[in-house]
Amino acid sequence: MSKALDFLCSARPFYYATVEDGKPKVRPFGFCMEFEGKLYFGMGKHKKSFKQTIENPYIEICVCNSENQWIRISGKAVLDDRPEVMEKVFEVNPNLKMLYNEKTGNVLGNFYLEDGEAEIMDMKGNFEKFKV
Repeated sequence: MSKALDFLCSARPFYYATVEDGKPKVRPFGFCMEFEGKLYFGMGKHKKSFKQTIENPYIEICVCNSENQWIRISGKAVLDDRPEVMEKVFEVNPNLKMLYNEKTGNVLGNFYLEDGEAEIMDMKGNFEKFKV
């Protein structure tokens, strides 16, 4: 998990894919963290990506780094609304407090990845697969 997290954090933004009406939807994301040994992501509950993730929790993430390697991570996103998760989110990224608070009315939804798998590849044909 730490290898996947390190890759994502070094190559932001990463791209988060969901499905809407049977079609892929991809958007850039910047926030991820480790908590209780799990890979977490967050998104506003007012966003389409949140609704899509709730309706079909099987997601995929992809990003390329400056060394022309890319990682693809897939798994099931599990919503985790516990207060201790939100505390950790704001500890890891205090700037999110400006977007998600009572004044803005925006609420952050946090997910961890269950049954996650990651693949790291490059243009030379190198390939590594592992559990996240």
